[in-house]
Amino acid sequence: MITSTPLPRLGLGLAAGLLGFLLAGTVSVAATHDLYLCGAFNNGSRVMGSKDGSSNGVFVRTAPGTFSHVGLNYPLAISATFDPRDARVFYVACLSGVLRTLDGGATWRLVTGWDETEVKSIAVDPQEPDTVYAGLPDGLVVSRDRGQTWQRAERGLPERGKYTQVVQADRVKRGRVLIGCETGIYLTEDAAKSWRRVLATQETVDDIQQSPHDPKVWLSVTQSAGALISRDGGLTWQKIAGVPSEKALYNVAFDARNAQRLAIASWTYGLLASEDGGKTWTPRVTGLPEKSRVWRTAIDPDNGDLYVAVFGQGLFVSSDFGLTWRPGGMEGSSIQTFTFVPKSGR
Repeated sequence: MITSTPLPRLGLGLAAGLLGFLLAGTVSVAATHDLYLCGAFNNGSRVMGSKDGSSNGVFVRTAPGTFSHVGLNYPLAISATFDPRDARVFYVACLSGVLRTLDGGATWRLVTGWDETEVKSIAVDPQEPDTVYAGLPDGLVVSRDRGQTWQRAERGLPERGKYTQVVQADRVKRGRVLIGCETGIYLTEDAAKSWRRVLATQETVDDIQQSPHDPKVWLSVTQSAGALISRDGGLTWQKIAGVPSEKALYNVAFDARNAQRLAIASWTYGLLASEDGGKTWTPRVTGLPEKSRVWRTAIDPDNGDLYVAVFGQGLFVSSDFGLTWRPGGMEGSSIQTFTFVPKSGR
């Protein structure tokens, strides 16, 4: 189920938090995170800001299986990142560039220029939240003033092969960022003043994630080189046995409540699950649509529920880590990313 609810201006009671339209009790009181989605519906508008009745862009969970559209109607929002000091401030990577809101989605501004478009991924440095990184088809830009201005930051990246699919900031070390490109994984430890390649690939790196349990552990997935793990903060990488590598793997998720549980999304293989820390992997697709083209996966940090986004068919959720599935809302949509935001950030 989806509802389209206009966002009121902030400043009254709960409206001082992110998205003032979230009323007490609409989400379980036990939840400590809000879930945001970037997505679109198949019959949605292709015009930014259109008032044709469609709802595309950013959505927030207001109850189990129910999501509300946040602010601007945008045809392709790809990822979102939030300021850990104030979750009313967040940035959305989209076709036109980077959209920013300072008031929880009530008003928006396109903060990048004409030559900084088709942003693939965006990340705020949690240790330096004024610094924002955005991956582009031709490299990377960084803002050090909350998105007011942007500069290219590509020293050490190759002249060719710097298409940047994913950007992830280290959650514990300031200025430390990993990016996934078409030629491998690159690392900066000086806030993008310089980069070095820590993994060479012939295929695009589609996702990189840091463990919520051990900050030295990172996982990545690729177009056709399988899945890889690093246990030294991303300096060296090893291929994960048991994960197929012939076809694309789109993203990887950690279970914040159980370090043994991991999940990988794939158009070809569906949902791959591990419950032994990545030693073995099993497809978990029984109960999903027949063409289980799993586009993205995520694990709820509050209750361990496993989510998958099936392309063009919306969300499905499992409370037993993929053994059984039930519809999870957003029917008919295609979801690009999941973002869980601590409520304490409000």
